[in-house]
This record gives sequence, structure tokens and C-alpha cells, in this order.
Amino acid sequence: MSLAAKSLLLIAVLGLAACNNPDRYGAGGPGGAGGPGGAGAGGIDTTGLGDPNNPTSIAYFNQRVGDRVLFAVDQSTLSPEARTVLTAQAQWLLQNPGYAAIIEGHADEQGTREYNLALGARRAAAVQNFLISQGIPANRLRTISYGKERPIEVCSTEACYSQNRRSVTVLSAGAGV
Repeated sequence: MSLAAKSLLLIAVLGLAACNNPDRYGAGGPGGAGGPGGAGAGGIDTTGLGDPNNPTSIAYFNQRVGDRVLFAVDQSTLSPEARTVLTAQAQWLLQNPGYAAIIEGHADEQGTREYNLALGARRAAAVQNFLISQGIPANRLRTISYGKERPIEVCSTEACYSQNRRSVTVLSAGAGV
């Protein structure tokens, strides 16, 4: 091996070693106070989804409160079931003011891309307006439409279509998204 090749190899190894962050888990190493599932400043989960048993974690919100609501075909009107879920979301957000949310609007694969983007936007706006009506400050909420571009089910049956006609509330730490 030539001197130039050895030098490049040495530089690459040193460069990779410099990228190693021994404090990446925070105090206490893996699983410690700053580790996955731990809570950051102010009890806000800044490291991931957190513990689904911790009422202030994103995992708790997603699994226990519910992060999504479903819609009927070509509709952006909130069903009674959706209102129940969104009322629980609003209560959680009021109790956890350190979180902001992006509300994603989705549609099934039927229809044009443009139509489904507009429908997804209307669905996200319906959720946002409901949460605001429940006392959530508008500066904590943002909307985005994915239309039919991000299906969670892929097949040509009503069971799949119904799961894709949804709005998903995605949390992030920090009161302004």
C-alpha cells in the first residue's frame, strides 16, 4: 500500500473517530436520564416517542389519546367519533403546552392527485379549526396535505381506502412549529 493510500485511510479513520459522541445518551449512559424514552427539559420528551405509560410522552398521545381521525368518502366533515378523539387531543395539548402539532391531511388513492391534495388540506383544516375551538392556540398548530401520496394501506378495497382517509396529529417538542 502506498504512502498516499495509507494517509487517506488514516484520515478516514480519524474522521470517523471524531464523529463518535460518547455523551450521546446524556447522563447515565443508555437508558439514563437523557437516553431514549427519557424526558428532556421541563418533562418534555425530546429524545423520541417516550414511554406509552408516561402521560406526557408522545407515545402516550399516539397510543392512548389517539393521533388520527378517519373521514368518509370525499368528506372533510368531522364524525362524532372524530370529535371525541379530537376533544381528547385538545385536553392533552392543553395539559402539555410544551408541544406543538403538525396536522397531516390524507386521502385514499381514488381521484386525481390535485383533488386529493385539496381534500387532504380541507381535512387538516377541519381538525385544526376544531382544536382551536377547544382552546389550543393557533400558533401551536400547522397543517400539511399529503393527499394520496402517503397511504398506510395499499390495496383496492374499501378496508384499505377507509384507513387512508385520515388526518394525523404529529407532535413535536416546542410550542411553535
